[in-house]
Amino acid sequence: MYRKHDKAQLTMDEFYLPFGDGLDANNRWVKIARLIPWDFIEEQYARNFSEESGRPSIPSRIAFGALFIKEQENLTDEGTVAYLCENPYAQYLVGLKAFRKEPLFNSSMMVHFRKRFTPELLQRVNELMYERAHPAEENKPDDKDKPPECGGNKGVLILDATVAPADIKYPTDLGLVNDCREGTEKIIEKLWEFSSKSGHKTAYNRRKARRGYLKVAKQRKAKLKATSRAIGEQLGYVGKNLETLNRLKAEVGGERLSSSDMKRLETIEKVYEQQRFMYDTGTRSCPDRIVSLRQPHVRCIVRGKAGRPYEFGQKLHLSVVNGFTFIEDQSYNNYNEGVRLQAAVERYKDRSGHYPEAILADTIYRNRENRAFCKAHGIRLSGPKLGRPRKDETEDDKSQAYKDSCDRNMVEGRNGIGKRRYGLDLIMAYLAETGKTEAAFIILAMNVAHLLRLFFAVIWCMLNGDKWSEKSVEFVQVAA
Repeated sequence: MYRKHDKAQLTMDEFYLPFGDGLDANNRWVKIARLIPWDFIEEQYARNFSEESGRPSIPSRIAFGALFIKEQENLTDEGTVAYLCENPYAQYLVGLKAFRKEPLFNSSMMVHFRKRFTPELLQRVNELMYERAHPAEENKPDDKDKPPECGGNKGVLILDATVAPADIKYPTDLGLVNDCREGTEKIIEKLWEFSSKSGHKTAYNRRKARRGYLKVAKQRKAKLKATSRAIGEQLGYVGKNLETLNRLKAEVGGERLSSSDMKRLETIEKVYEQQRFMYDTGTRSCPDRIVSLRQPHVRCIVRGKAGRPYEFGQKLHLSVVNGFTFIEDQSYNNYNEGVRLQAAVERYKDRSGHYPEAILADTIYRNRENRAFCKAHGIRLSGPKLGRPRKDETEDDKSQAYKDSCDRNMVEGRNGIGKRRYGLDLIMAYLAETGKTEAAFIILAMNVAHLLRLFFAVIWCMLNGDKWSEKSVEFVQVAA
């Protein structure tokens, strides 16, 4: 049955707010506020400022909390500021003592916040939260001289790598050279007004250059010969513009350009050198190849996967321990994650106090050096042994291999959650350092969500009389 309701909008005075008795202690933002190590964040954040002079800065809790809310809710910078104005629980998370209707800061401050929280700092925050939920076990006196194969190793380490794509258009040589031409034209116009020159600013017709680019770029599948000819034409235009810029800078001085224009010009000159080298030699690759003028730090990362053979962004080497995700390596340059296994194992030992019992990884990690390292430390590396399949392979071995492959899906699931739910599939920050910080905050948000699930799981078991470890109970008491 449905009863019609009054369609008239309530007045502001008639709307009821149920906050007279305070906030709900079971709200997720209240729980999250108790999980984050604010004292450590305050100590590290204060190192960016002087205590003696200068304008008072925005508190660390507001800065960190705003960045966390952005990644937790997958919002834009402007949307984060609006969310803080509308949600009293979000204001509680960032440390306010009373509800405020006006914005706490301008959305442009989010860029400065990301610069002040480095990926290394966020990695340490991750480790502190992990230590609270999973304290490192101290070795017993009887276990000091016990070899690893006798039971000294504990836990499972899962490793995998993924790519967090940057927000750039799919690069083509023709499109990149055309961007260089347009960029040099804009810089010429800025210097032209300070010079004594008159007449045409460029040594070619701009409309003709634009038409030559579009004639090939708009084709559904342009021929290689036509594309190569168009690239050569655009390279000629860029070369002439660079000569013009050198003469203008000699006349009016390079200080007429802003720092951003100077960086853009340096990037254009490097792209011109790379594209000219590939055009003259007929090759399709060059060292340290730039694929975007706006984000010159982004590199092409070959993945070889269906639908996405190439990705452009930062490569993340991730490890999963007890459902907790850590960034082992983070770089815009491509690297072989297989050679990073031993370093990841040593960091696992620093966090937990012992080596893992097993490492679950794919084929790229199963090289001879890693196998010898795991054998020396009593670690079981997943996957078949080197050489031909053994005839004496038992059912237990097959069952263990199948179980390892199933358990390793956890890291694939974490990659999927980060990309589908938290925006790891497209990093919108375009500075190199802020892009890394945004990816690190996404991993942090995933870990906080895992801690909340662990928190409610422990409470459920305690209410139903199930057994749970004393350390987990202590974690619940701290979080509650």
